[in-house]
Amino acid sequence: MRGLGSTIVLVVIGLAVVAGALWALPTYNVYRKQMAGRAAYEEAVQNRRIRVLEAQAALDAARLTAQAEVERARGTNEANRIMAESLGGPENYLRWAYIDMLRETADQQDRQIIYIPTEAGMPILEAGRRPAQ
Repeated sequence: MRGLGSTIVLVVIGLAVVAGALWALPTYNVYRKQMAGRAAYEEAVQNRRIRVLEAQAALDAARLTAQAEVERARGTNEANRIMAESLGGPENYLRWAYIDMLRETADQQDRQIIYIPTEAGMPILEAGRRPAQ
């Protein structure tokens, strides 16, 4: 009898384990899918926050860049005004800027033609230019 009783106990335990597995596996699958859904939702929320922060950073950078450009323009305007006043007006400043440009480009090898303004304000264009021989 002893062998039959232990066999029945083992069969009952086996059936209990199988019944528990049949009940637990669907419940676990539902739980796992809920957790996967929550994880996907949290990831989407986090990605949205990151995109918002990146957009805010780009906006802030654009505003600061614009402010820097405005300040640079104000500084250039002030420097040009001071220079024009010290040279006797805008005409003399433009003449100085032209001469300075000629000085800066004097070392360039590819420069071949220079247009020099005359008293009438009209340049003499390629006067006396001879064809290459």
